[in-house]
Amino acid sequence: MTYQVLARKWRPRAFHELVGQGHVVRALTNALDSGRLHHAYLFTGTRGVGKTTIARILAKCLNCLGGVTSRPCGECEACRSIDEGRFVDLIEVDAASRTKVDETRELLDNVPYAPAAGRYKVYLIDEVHMFSNHSFNALLKTLEEPPPHAKFLLATTDPQKVPVTILSRCLQFNLKGLAATEIAQQVERIVHSEGIEAEPGAARLLAVAADGSVRDALSLLDQAIAFGHGRLLEADVREMLGTLDRGRVLNVLEALAAGDGADVLHQVGEMTAMGQDLDGAMAELATVLQRIAVIQVVGAEAVAEDLEQERMTALAGTLSREDVQLWYQVAIHGRRDLPYAPDHRAGMEMALLRMLAFRPAEAVALPGSAGHGPVAAPGADRTNPPAPARGASSPPPTAPPAAAPVATAAADAPGAELTAATWADTVAALRVKGLAREMMYNMQFKAMEGDTLRVLLDHGHGHLHSKEREGQVARALGDWLGRPLRLMVEFGTPDGETPASVRSRRAGERQRSAEQTIQRDPNIRHMQEALGAVVVNDSIKPAD
Repeated sequence: MTYQVLARKWRPRAFHELVGQGHVVRALTNALDSGRLHHAYLFTGTRGVGKTTIARILAKCLNCLGGVTSRPCGECEACRSIDEGRFVDLIEVDAASRTKVDETRELLDNVPYAPAAGRYKVYLIDEVHMFSNHSFNALLKTLEEPPPHAKFLLATTDPQKVPVTILSRCLQFNLKGLAATEIAQQVERIVHSEGIEAEPGAARLLAVAADGSVRDALSLLDQAIAFGHGRLLEADVREMLGTLDRGRVLNVLEALAAGDGADVLHQVGEMTAMGQDLDGAMAELATVLQRIAVIQVVGAEAVAEDLEQERMTALAGTLSREDVQLWYQVAIHGRRDLPYAPDHRAGMEMALLRMLAFRPAEAVALPGSAGHGPVAAPGADRTNPPAPARGASSPPPTAPPAAAPVATAAADAPGAELTAATWADTVAALRVKGLAREMMYNMQFKAMEGDTLRVLLDHGHGHLHSKEREGQVARALGDWLGRPLRLMVEFGTPDGETPASVRSRRAGERQRSAEQTIQRDPNIRHMQEALGAVVVNDSIKPAD
């Protein structure tokens, strides 16, 4: 007996057999059950998502000998004839091969005649966007006033090319590409029914490669079964598709997490030696980073079906969320830049080395700073900092400006104590970000009573307060002190300085000191006397 390919053998023959497209099935089922039938339907969507299949099932529902129903019997002569493609009143037309207006008119000339065997004469026009303008014009009048026994089912992958006059006369259903999980489940069901030995990861690889198309997935399944001598093995599917083993990408990420540049380059060298597609490797790297980010937010159950769940969960606990987000962006941009690299290996290596070289900057204001200076990322070279911007005249170095008084009693290690004198510097050194940091800067130290810290939040900034931010501040201070801390927040008008006012005062003192230094500089004075130069104070910025 002639072999029938899986895509044809397992084509759904009833609505309940369809994979996905629940929004379309629901609408058509309700219309059939209530008798509210339109004369023209337009099904749109990418290849292999079920446009023609749904149209054929609908034709069967309309012509089943048991009556118009959303559940055709599948056993009567009409149902069997439609399944076998020999039902005389189901006229299937490929618009790509009938683009001439004369052929369209010949087709439509038979519309007024009653069906020969069925209840309705159904015209299924596939790839209708391929019709010429004249063909659309010939179809237009028939769609507007069709005979009661005629139904038109149109399908297209490009609805933008269908004239709006045609669209307005049809009920339009947009079929969506299926999720990889749905396709993988269908592949597993088919493999089980066919009695084929299969590994779980192989079905998912085929589903991802199918890119939303069930038909493509089943075509690939046929190819994979032939490639594996009747078995569906993950290694065979990877070899057939040229797909990179996710384990190799995780090896790269583990080397990045350890900061081992030599191992990172070694992993890229191995992928190159095996002839792996490095563009695909960069895409897989971005995919894994996305899944790690999901684990960090939702938890490991979000990737429960993934075979590498354990390793990704471990990386999610090792890497910071900021690193994952930055590396994802580097991977995306690195893949985009591959065509411009000397070769793909060099491009991938540079992208990975960029991940090692850069880390997200910590937004930490140092004690005594105004909070506006540049902040070095962890690991940055602080031995040779960049030269700070000078005043307008850029004089040679002179005596450094007198530093504003800075309280040095702030603790520099856990286990210190909090006092009113050290409060501003302690707040500036804590690694708290966002609105919680702003709330903390507007709190005045009141008293430290055992393990309870009483603070007064300026009522003008009361909108910053929330239990969540209060908890963030309490945890950060507890970590700083080396013991649990309870934070008691009161609201009112501070009668002393808050860290925000200290920061502002110190910034003003440093600005005035810098301006005085410029004004006292003999070179500046000489230019003022000889050239009439004027110092613009707004252009003077203190060196941090």
